[in-house]
Amino acid sequence: MGRPSFKPEDLTLPQMLRARASRTPDAVAIRQKDFGIWNPYTWNDYWQRACHVGLGIRALGVAEGGHVGIISENRLEWVLAQMGAGAAAAVAVGVYPTSPAPEVSYVLGHADVELVFCEDQEQAEKVIDSLSQLPAVRHIVVMETKGFRNYPQDLRDRIHSFAELEALGRKHAQEAGSLIDDILAKQKLDDIGLMIYTSGSTGKPKGAMISYRNIRAVVPGIVDRLELEPDSSHLSYLPLCHVAEQMLTTFVPIYLGSQVNFGESLRTVQEDLREVAPTLFLGVPRIWEKLHAAITIKMQESHAPMQALYRRALAACEPFAHKSSGDRSLRERLVYGFWYWLVLRALLNFIGLRRARVALTGAAPISPNVIRYFRTLGVPLVEVYGLTESTGMILGQPLDDVRWGSVGTPTTGVSCRVSEIGELLVQGDMVFAGYYKSPEQTREVIRDGWLHTGDVVRREGDTLYIVDRLKDVMITAGGKNLTPSEIENAVKDSPYIKECIVVADRRKFVSALIQIDFETVSKWAESRGIAFTHFRSLAENPEVRSLVETEVGKANAGLAEVARIRRFHLLTKELDHDDGEVTATMKVRRASIYKMYGNEIEALYT
Repeated sequence: MGRPSFKPEDLTLPQMLRARASRTPDAVAIRQKDFGIWNPYTWNDYWQRACHVGLGIRALGVAEGGHVGIISENRLEWVLAQMGAGAAAAVAVGVYPTSPAPEVSYVLGHADVELVFCEDQEQAEKVIDSLSQLPAVRHIVVMETKGFRNYPQDLRDRIHSFAELEALGRKHAQEAGSLIDDILAKQKLDDIGLMIYTSGSTGKPKGAMISYRNIRAVVPGIVDRLELEPDSSHLSYLPLCHVAEQMLTTFVPIYLGSQVNFGESLRTVQEDLREVAPTLFLGVPRIWEKLHAAITIKMQESHAPMQALYRRALAACEPFAHKSSGDRSLRERLVYGFWYWLVLRALLNFIGLRRARVALTGAAPISPNVIRYFRTLGVPLVEVYGLTESTGMILGQPLDDVRWGSVGTPTTGVSCRVSEIGELLVQGDMVFAGYYKSPEQTREVIRDGWLHTGDVVRREGDTLYIVDRLKDVMITAGGKNLTPSEIENAVKDSPYIKECIVVADRRKFVSALIQIDFETVSKWAESRGIAFTHFRSLAENPEVRSLVETEVGKANAGLAEVARIRRFHLLTKELDHDDGEVTATMKVRRASIYKMYGNEIEALYT
């Protein structure tokens, strides 16, 4: 008999938070690390403070249906602002804290935001610099108030601390009586609860409107496929203005009753992982590549006997890496147990994933070799697929049926079909409500009730494999179709290569722009006595180029002849969001890069 399917209650997210606080008021919902101390907050704390934030928002003049912006790294105040807005019938709009001022201004202006929560002075300055172009913004609420004393009085009148907003909400609660309960009594599943702006890899970011029905519909598939339980714990660190983190920080925990942990900052993620040792971990491909590189560095620094044991452990455990621990034979369990206690346990502790019951990767393509590597170590890593417009994860590998390179099968409530041109089409209540102020773009992606994902897929039985983005498929001058992500991921298998951008469309052969991983390559260079002063001097070193040539050669060995990289250019700087080369989620903006590096690309073909 299988595990019973999870059925979330027929409530909106704020209604469910209130119910959770009523039923298990003293259970810990959130832990926040401040100055090295993990502070617990119960479900009752969560709900009461969200109510005070919501009432504070109303007291500052944001009406029902108004839009509230949030610009911050992940922290307790982020979700209090989001759930407070929901409790007050307002809509939360997340903004990437890494976004430059013009991008922040565009999102806040396009979304008609009236009140903005900012983490600190740095984020508030981005808003202040653009106030003349943001007539709708009337108030700025700051979480950390250092540096705000010297602003002009007229500006200070519009700036409030988070603590002041909560105090205003508590005062308003005495006057408003049952206002929050009255709002929630009217709240419907079809109401918009959240706006998520796409990262804008092509064109301006679009505001995806997510309804409470969308949120409720996506939760069962996530819980069932990942086999999550109320005792699951998660470290929240990826941007909360991205749907991937939203689904594991707010959607699932509130409906399931599981725990979320907020670390001190992005800089302390590795340390926080070791301290929390979460049962659930989400990493985009770049995170897994960085963890792989970190282990590579650690092993390079270890003594020769340990390196030999490490290689033997990988060789012994790789043949059954695709199996879950419960599906392994007695012999396989004994082999893994031996190497676990001798080598692998220390490595799992080093990356903080010794207690992980499930780990997932998504949001971008990843090499199957990376998944195989971590599963060999003992991390139960699976690949999943989803997009903003599907409110998160809609495909995922079953924990007991991992097939290298696949994204698994549709999750609970999801209907899929493949179009004549190979595009994945999706239907279900999790399909978003549309793009804000853009009915034309909404009609482009939702046609005849089906969401057109823009991803080309290959089907083997019920299992799906993502080929590439429809718009990214390239045709060489010889008429051969190529999927750049397959080539790029093969190259990025190397711990020495951080980014690879393939050039092949209407070209005689495949070439690439390659960015080294500064951390691992610098360690490699130091171990060989190679002198360098900065990124450029390292990238331009002939021995580093030889290293990259070797790594590209290894990748080419596993590719078809037509897909092999014949020439490459080493980038002399890291790709940067501020320069328009990557999005806030580090997705490559191909068109921008091809334009910026046009001369270097042409040189590869002359």
